Amino acid sequence: MNPRARSQDGVLELARAVIRTEAAAAAALEARISADFLRAIHLILACRGRVVVLGMGKSGHVGGKLAATLASTGTPAFFVHPGEASHGDLGMLTAADVALALSNSGETGEVLLLLPLVKRLGIPLIALTGRPDSTLARAADVNLDVSVDREACPLGLAPTASTTAALVMGDALAVALLDARGFSADDFARSHPGGTLGRRLLLRVGDIAHRGAECPRVRAGQSLVEGLLEMTQKGLGMTVVVAENDPRQVLGVFTDGDLRRVIDRGQDVRVLTMRDVLTPGGRSVGTDALAAEALNQMQEWRVNALLVLDESGQLEGVLSMHDLLRAGVV
Repeated sequence: MNPRARSQDGVLELARAVIRTEAAAAAALEARISADFLRAIHLILACRGRVVVLGMGKSGHVGGKLAATLASTGTPAFFVHPGEASHGDLGMLTAADVALALSNSGETGEVLLLLPLVKRLGIPLIALTGRPDSTLARAADVNLDVSVDREACPLGLAPTASTTAALVMGDALAVALLDARGFSADDFARSHPGGTLGRRLLLRVGDIAHRGAECPRVRAGQSLVEGLLEMTQKGLGMTVVVAENDPRQVLGVFTDGDLRRVIDRGQDVRVLTMRDVLTPGGRSVGTDALAAEALNQMQEWRVNALLVLDESGQLEGVLSMHDLLRAGVV
């Protein structure tokens, strides 16, 4: 066994110490949000091209995440590996762009090698460094200080607190830019059309509701037996009850729960009409509402289906919890 191995309690305390150290490094950044941060925001907002993010090693990984966050929140950006940049990839950098370079030491050779071309293009350079007196910081138009007192690594070697600080400062930039651009939830959804997030932000009730012949409905004067047949055929566990002379005028609903109550009362299902057993009204949602909003309403009201109504209150269809499940909203 390694004589330096920690006890279980020692492992847990080390893990807690890492979290405390990184949390302190992130908290210290708040005091550094000042005029330099505003200058960086203004430079990016004025950019006619894209933000080109540069960084080596762990700073490069943070830079890749920052570029992705910027791009998904309204600021066109991409990451360029400095090692590849010096062998041709820097051709992606244009005079309309802004360069954003990450280096904890501010002395990363591969990044510094690119500075002459950045300067020759005359594009703004924003740096995130842990040393305000470094070569990169001094060459930048704006340097954002992401220095830390110490790394969370007990050896003081592995980039830990320093990468966390750079990541947090990058997120601060991205969110401040998002707000300055008036970037909305709809804008965000258009950048994330795939997966659960996109479905929750983009999908409308009208896109997945049962409409037309798929919508279970019976007239008020029809028999309960006919209503039960409609429920069985449409398979939603309910049916809408509509007016005799208007198939879109909702009078109420009839559900599996209503059927149980009829049976509990000992009523003869063979002689009842839908008007006799309906529950007046019914919970409803608009066709243009987000499917995620409909889910929230179902959960709040503890129902498994909603009437879908148009702006005038006329029946458009029915939305069930199973529809939301199939669409991946739940």
